[in-house]
Amino acid sequence: MNWATLTFDQLSARELYLILRARSAVFVVEASCVHLDADGFDEAALHVFAHEDMTRPMPILAYARIRPGEIEHQEVWIDKILTCPSLRGDGTAYALVDHVMHVVDARWPRHRVRAFAPAAQRPLYERFGFRRALETGAKCGTPLTAFVRGGPYGFAEPIEVHEVRRGRAESGCYAAAAGPFGTR
Repeated sequence: MNWATLTFDQLSARELYLILRARSAVFVVEASCVHLDADGFDEAALHVFAHEDMTRPMPILAYARIRPGEIEHQEVWIDKILTCPSLRGDGTAYALVDHVMHVVDARWPRHRVRAFAPAAQRPLYERFGFRRALETGAKCGTPLTAFVRGGPYGFAEPIEVHEVRRGRAESGCYAAAAGPFGTR
């Protein structure tokens, strides 16, 4: 399993296609949730993914998108989190979140980190210092919970989430079953 952390401009056309294909397979087909996955946030995001031989039809094994949030709030969003179905439950999700958090901690130290994921994923996120926020929602019938970690102001459990932008905050966090910036 090879890991990459790339900006949108660093992605090759094939890598971008395979990432969008994996996201569509999980978030549109598997989740039976018709929505526009290409939501306009990819260009400003970092893309963290594990892959096999990129000549295969479905080589993306795990993926997450890291988006800088509002500068004045010192926050980062993690979304579009997925692992391929055959790897769920084998530690790949843990490895994905571990890679993502190393990137976040190096690039945005002391920033609050937010993610929306199924409530069943709570133990995974708690292992990385996330706490359940008071915010909940749903996407295509799947209940979602907001998870928040750290930030310049600290936090207490549960955390009250401020200024969550509906539609934006919920876009894509569904199947988190589970290198330094700019490297493959």
